[in-house]
Amino acid sequence: MRLLIALALATMACQASRAQEMSYGQAEYLNSCAVCHGVDGKGDGPLRDLLIKRPADLTHLSERNGGTFPYSRVFATIDGRYAIPSHGDREMPVWGRQFLEDDAKTYGPSGGEVVTTERIHNLTGYIETLQH
Repeated sequence: MRLLIALALATMACQASRAQEMSYGQAEYLNSCAVCHGVDGKGDGPLRDLLIKRPADLTHLSERNGGTFPYSRVFATIDGRYAIPSHGDREMPVWGRQFLEDDAKTYGPSGGEVVTTERIHNLTGYIETLQH
């Protein structure tokens, strides 16, 4: 399993390195999300078959929300720190918590929270660009 994950991450890193310019949001997406959601956000990442529930197709979020991108809902889903436990378990990592651990080490608790929030905003903004 670890070898498969390492291989998938290496593949994503190679694809990311080919791009000459990319936004912070796209880089974060390729680093943190594409392994499950796929490079194009269609839920077809290399680890999709190892998950209990298939990853969401992120390219139709606006379409499924009456033509408007559900920014706040996507942000909250990525962050995950404020999820209501009665809504059941989630297979997707709680990125807000994971980002904050690293960011707080580098920037301190307050600075870490600011950087984590910005990372999630960048990521949410990038996902918005994937909409059809």
